[in-house]
Amino acid sequence: MTIARVDRRAQRSPAGSGATRTAASPTVPELRRRQRRRSRLTALAFLAPLAVYLAAFYVYPLYRNLDLSLRDYTVRSFVAGDAPFSGLDNFRTVLDDPTFGPAMRHTLVFTFVSIAFQYAAGLALAVFFNRHFRLAGTLRALFLIPWLLPLIVSASTWSWMFNSESGVINYALHLVGVAPVDWLDSPSWALTSVIIANIWIGIPFNLVILYSGLQNIPGELYEAASLDGASAWQQFRRITFPLLRPVSAITLLLGLVYTLKVFDLIWIMTKGGPGDSSSTLATWSYQLGFGTLLPKFGPGAAVGNILILIALVFGLLYIRVQRRQEA
Repeated sequence: MTIARVDRRAQRSPAGSGATRTAASPTVPELRRRQRRRSRLTALAFLAPLAVYLAAFYVYPLYRNLDLSLRDYTVRSFVAGDAPFSGLDNFRTVLDDPTFGPAMRHTLVFTFVSIAFQYAAGLALAVFFNRHFRLAGTLRALFLIPWLLPLIVSASTWSWMFNSESGVINYALHLVGVAPVDWLDSPSWALTSVIIANIWIGIPFNLVILYSGLQNIPGELYEAASLDGASAWQQFRRITFPLLRPVSAITLLLGLVYTLKVFDLIWIMTKGGPGDSSSTLATWSYQLGFGTLLPKFGPGAAVGNILILIALVFGLLYIRVQRRQEA
């Protein structure tokens, strides 16, 4: 009786243990779902610090700037947080201000003149260094110095160079028999002075990006063009410039967005003066919000939002034009 019972248990045990293992072990689809879930959690864990950073330093400041522009803030209400809602009144105040027209015009002139000269000089230097002559790497590294210097150092240096009495530029003009120029103190030259400084600072960025784009152009194209008798200008017009168009689009777009919001260079050199001769939307926004004893937080934030909108519109317009050309 005991032996028969043991035999029956022995006969049932393999099947029973197999059924237990089958029920306990997950199936292949379940394993794949777990793996995908684990991958998503890992990706979210890596994205979380970036999301927190963007929310804290981009999304929230933009929200606060929009809130400032839609309310009638004073110093007391700014501290207490009970500013009344004013709608678009701050934007109307800004648009009706006589400073808006000159500031807008100076912003556009400063931006487009700077971008044009930065791109032209950067492209010329990139083509020059693409010939791989001796000391090309050393010279290319020296051209990066304006980009690597802190902006306050560059702006202070240009302020000294443009000084009407002791500046090196007026001294050089004196040596060639040209009368000295009031670069920073004259309404006719103040904007030109900050544009020259900004061009000098932005050339290295264009040089680096465009030079990297030239490295991706196959050398066989130039060899074939030389065999066909194409001149250097024809090679540049038919090969270099068309194939460099995608890189040029990125370079110009980044330069546009950056130059529109340049503030520190202008503020250090001229503070938007004399008068409003070199004032831009960026410097005017700062003057409204922080440049007086009775700050106008609402109008200052409105000017900042207008500047953001202009950058967004120009960026989207430029991208659309480039896509049409590529199509």
